[in-house]
Amino acid sequence: MAWHNIVTSIDIGSSKIRTIIWYFDEQSNRDNYSIIWVWIASSNAIRKWNILDMEEFKNNLDKSLEEAEKMAWEQIVWAYISFNSSTLEVIKNKWVVAVIWWEINEEDIERAIDMSRSGVDLPNKEILKVIPEEFIVDIEEWVKNPVWMSARKLEVISNIFSMNANVLSNIRKAVTDIWIEIYDIYPNLLSNSEWILTKRQKELWVVCIDIGASVTGISVFEEWNLIFSSIIPIWWDSVTNDIALWLRTSTQVAEKLKIDHAELWLEFREDYVDEEMNLSQLNIWEEGSLSLLYLSKIATARYEEIFYFIREELKKVWKDGMLPEWAVCVWWWAKVRWFVSLWKKVLKLPTFIWLPINNNDYCDASINDPVFASVLWTMILSNKYSQTPKFFSFNLWWFFKSIARVFKKILP
Repeated sequence: MAWHNIVTSIDIGSSKIRTIIWYFDEQSNRDNYSIIWVWIASSNAIRKWNILDMEEFKNNLDKSLEEAEKMAWEQIVWAYISFNSSTLEVIKNKWVVAVIWWEINEEDIERAIDMSRSGVDLPNKEILKVIPEEFIVDIEEWVKNPVWMSARKLEVISNIFSMNANVLSNIRKAVTDIWIEIYDIYPNLLSNSEWILTKRQKELWVVCIDIGASVTGISVFEEWNLIFSSIIPIWWDSVTNDIALWLRTSTQVAEKLKIDHAELWLEFREDYVDEEMNLSQLNIWEEGSLSLLYLSKIATARYEEIFYFIREELKKVWKDGMLPEWAVCVWWWAKVRWFVSLWKKVLKLPTFIWLPINNNDYCDASINDPVFASVLWTMILSNKYSQTPKFFSFNLWWFFKSIARVFKKILP
């Protein structure tokens, strides 16, 4: 196993930091890769995607990487980073360039995309990715790949992903301070839909929804193109806060109630008989009993509000109830019981919950859980579109940084 084929992906969230170490066989097939180890660590220094404590944030990152290195027996020197942020913004821009030799080549496409990137004014923002939505070759629209087409001018409509420059700078500083080089950064808003949606789904209109701990990401596709992306400031932690508030209990107990005992839409089930549960089963310091029907009403009300804001975003592109090829849900919050029924009732869309595929050809670790979705997206997207660094081009600076990181962990 060549050590330069060992790749690391880190997904930074407001509640958890997920690290995945994987290996690909470059000689046989770049798509032939295996997961060596995955690890989840707590993220206690980020709230609503503001870093509240830089030192604590670096400790959380270092702990996640340290445990992954111990189990995988690999030294992490560089990594791909992914996250969603409330400061993430997606805008559209159009630009036209002249075709020099009357035949479009790769340089013309790159020049058009670069010009669309530089032609926007984003104060206090830094551009992460520029994704072309469509190309217009002279007067021919909806062109997917104009390479080798004859034309006098090439027009591109791009989706530009940007975020707050200060937040991004702090993330880079924290990762660099623990002796890890960032090779590339992917917003989850982009990476999730690029991987989990099929070409057929993207052709027939589909929405991919990712409700995280601090933000909710929405991506809508039509005719293979990303036509709309949005970040809304509402999240599944709000359900936990509601349960804690109404039951006057701790957020830890409320989280257990949400995951293990909450069922949505119970009040509409005619055959349901209400039950009482003793809160002391969850925590010895808790007293009293709880009606599961009352718990269901609290959780259902908040989820209906989340779905309402999602519908409002879909109305902006006239796609409310107009997506024949499913609404694809990701993340582990989708495992709440009767979630699909409530989703269909409120959004009026067919629903599909995406799960990572687990087979011998795909990975060596058990990852058949939506909790690993985002970090898997980054792994696969980086393997598909990015050029992996070649470590035989020796980097003296990062060599010494790696040695210093080792001594930092050994010395008391």
